[in-house]
Amino acid sequence: MSKAAPIGIFDSGVGGLSVLGEIRRLLPHEPLLYYADSAYCPYGARTTDELVTRATAITDELLAAGCKLIVVACNTATIAAIERLRATYPLSFVGIEPAIKPAVAHTRSGVVGVLATGAALAGEKFLRLHAQHRGDVRVVTQPCPGLVEFVERGELDSPQLRRLLAQYLEPLLQSGADTLVLGCTHYPFLRPVIAQLVGPGVCLLDTGAAVARQTQRVLEREALLAPPTQSGQFEWRTSGERGAVTPVVERLFRMSEGR
Repeated sequence: MSKAAPIGIFDSGVGGLSVLGEIRRLLPHEPLLYYADSAYCPYGARTTDELVTRATAITDELLAAGCKLIVVACNTATIAAIERLRATYPLSFVGIEPAIKPAVAHTRSGVVGVLATGAALAGEKFLRLHAQHRGDVRVVTQPCPGLVEFVERGELDSPQLRRLLAQYLEPLLQSGADTLVLGCTHYPFLRPVIAQLVGPGVCLLDTGAAVARQTQRVLEREALLAPPTQSGQFEWRTSGERGAVTPVVERLFRMSEGR
């Protein structure tokens, strides 16, 4: 495997660009190939068999493109498919999981809220994570149907979005949560609006930076870090209609780089 080969990153749609941005910040010399599975988005409504089928098909395409490592930048796909992928393919996969452990360590009220898709919250991997790290902290979960679709449209601050977010946030705030986990890679793009709605006393956590650090560790372990003289190129593909997806990808890519 060549050090100059790209890192493959995929998600149900454009949300994984929040993870890609963290990887670019930490590993600016790495070429990145992003796959947005927009034709099958959202993943939250799909069965485990469907998710495994899509993850396998995307992995095949990323491998054919020469990727040296694959980041599953989707909580739902990680929960449903990463163990199967690791058992099937001869390369390393980095997955993502909700930031329950750091949230439990951070909370002062003893209540943590988790915003995620219904599929992610119902998955066995999430249930194990919940049981392993919650300790004496109360973890309140909130399925959030519809939020992914807003991000996929590039609609990041509208009255309709704010009403839906307020509906999902109210029970978490009423429960006393002072720390909220953004348990879907689409949700960091909604962070400014969520922060306005919950106020400065509530901490928002996601795991994009942690995934970037794990990606670095795996590449170091396998001696696959790109040379510092290499330019970190960005390429993307989609299963959806590229003309429709392009404006959203371009906007979120700029956001992920802080521009």
